[in-house]
Amino acid sequence: MAKKTKQAAGTPATVALAAAGTEFTVHAYEHDPSVASYGDEAAAAMGVSPDRVFKTLIAEVDGALAVAVVPVAGSLDLKALASALGAKKAVMADPAAAERSSGYVRGGISPLGQRRKLPTVLDSSASGHPTICVSAGRRGLEVELAPADLAALTGAVLAPIGRG
Repeated sequence: MAKKTKQAAGTPATVALAAAGTEFTVHAYEHDPSVASYGDEAAAAMGVSPDRVFKTLIAEVDGALAVAVVPVAGSLDLKALASALGAKKAVMADPAAAERSSGYVRGGISPLGQRRKLPTVLDSSASGHPTICVSAGRRGLEVELAPADLAALTGAVLAPIGRG
């Protein structure tokens, strides 16, 4: 069962949200280490549709790292990501490189409060929801916020990069 709180949970993501004065809600739940899909686990624990829970993926786009934020209900279209960033090719980044760059562990990578600001693309389906949930910076912790706020704070472009 997810616990709702208005307090910042003390991760770089929640600190960044609080510092920006952005309205957000933190959802905490007990993470099960045996679970295969962190995003599906988060959606089920919070009782939220997987279309509203977004996963943060790090890709290598023409040799440079970039962030893709897509619904957990689908997958990332790497060609669409490359196109959204005006690049030729995108591949998933090495998990160790993603962790080093973001400062977060896999399954807890947030698009917010990353160590290095990277080009970010948010799937355009996000704009169809009043709020979406993304990782708050650790497994078992999500933040719910308006998609426009997420885009503004990360400098994200909206593009159809998810596939269902």
